[in-house]
Amino acid sequence: MGKPVYGRILLKLSGEALMGKREFGIDQKVLAVLSAEVKQVVKLGVEVALVVGGGNIFRGIRTSRDYGIDRASADYMGMLSTVINSLALQERLERDGVKTRVLSAIEMRAIAEPYIRRRALRHLEKGRVVIFAAGTGNPYFTTDTAAALRAMEINAEAILKATKVDGVYDRDPMIHKNAKKFQELSYIDVLRKKLKVMDATAISLCMDNDLPIVVFDMTRRGNVVRVVRGEKIGTVVHGGP
Repeated sequence: MGKPVYGRILLKLSGEALMGKREFGIDQKVLAVLSAEVKQVVKLGVEVALVVGGGNIFRGIRTSRDYGIDRASADYMGMLSTVINSLALQERLERDGVKTRVLSAIEMRAIAEPYIRRRALRHLEKGRVVIFAAGTGNPYFTTDTAAALRAMEINAEAILKATKVDGVYDRDPMIHKNAKKFQELSYIDVLRKKLKVMDATAISLCMDNDLPIVVFDMTRRGNVVRVVRGEKIGTVVHGGP
């Protein structure tokens, strides 16, 4: 197994990714595969942090629009969904022998540690996988923005954005067979072309701090390790030449 090109990464997962082929909730097979991948990365000596969304359980903005719930309240409900997913990830990783800590932006001490930056850094230095739950702890901010923020706070060298497609395309490849895949993109191109990589706030944060984003297909086994080893898969978003 080759040497990693990153010493510390933040892996961003959508809540929908945990559903697998289900219509709702968490697929245990997906958890098992993901846990095995993270375990391999940890064995390479890479420090790993995770941020997972909550869309497989509850999406705040959609609920606010469709059911008339106040947007702030709906977003807090979505944050609680990310805590459920984080605990599920923790349970699977621990079962596979990977030491973890869940740090929540909303305090709930019975099940997670409160988010404190120095504590997160200390856990990473000790080789523990740190799972950041409850987004930023504030409504109107997505888990993409939380991932960008936490990545910068822990001095991650890259955000690995795990998706169900093998990179960023100019249009939806599931619908358009002639969709063009980008090997590399600049932050400005993502914003100008309104490409669905991460939301504009997250992209702007990464651009301001020159934090690269690697978008790749998580459904192919071994891809997390391949990205960490620097193999040319997926799409890299960076500042350009």
